[in-house]
Amino acid sequence: MSISLQKGQKVSLAKPGGGTLTRVKMGLGWDAVVKKGLFGKGKAQSIDLDASCLLFDASGDLADQVWFRQLRSKDGSVQHTGDNLTGEGEGDDEVINVDLQSVPAGVAQLVFTVNSFTGQDFSQIAGAFCRLVDESTGEEIARYELSGAGQHNAQIMAKVSRDGQGWSMTAIGATATGRTFQQLLPAVATHLCLGHLCSGHQ
Repeated sequence: MSISLQKGQKVSLAKPGGGTLTRVKMGLGWDAVVKKGLFGKGKAQSIDLDASCLLFDASGDLADQVWFRQLRSKDGSVQHTGDNLTGEGEGDDEVINVDLQSVPAGVAQLVFTVNSFTGQDFSQIAGAFCRLVDESTGEEIARYELSGAGQHNAQIMAKVSRDGQGWSMTAIGATATGRTFQQLLPAVATHLCLGHLCSGHQ
């Protein structure tokens, strides 16, 4: 059963019957808000949102990144299925697949971000969401609605962290500004856990 995540809420990725998830999919979906034109005719804007997955080591240093210019992590454990430039169509517009068992031991946290490459802010984007899916069953584990209104053009969506032997996901939902993940790194850093110390929200 899917959990609708609230900002800061943490969910364990352990399976109800024991064991942990091994393959997860982070899906991002959105639609452009239709702008009312002359005579009330609506015109949909073209909006290019980009999903990225940033891999950090235990010290909080960026070890690798997966985004539209690098669709695969160096070790192959994280793969982006490709860039969607418009948000047209139902369901997930961009997908990042993660093989948790293959994530290098040195990687402690994966942070998922979304930014508007075309620069529009979230007040012009409708129905934006991210969701985590158990890839082996196709079952949705958690969904996070990316609140529409706002002058920001980027969001730090969620992080997946090592939690003992398994993993847990924390919804962050922090607004940020930046057209690429590089511009989001200072904001992302405030949400990383370093050793037993966590800065930012839990």
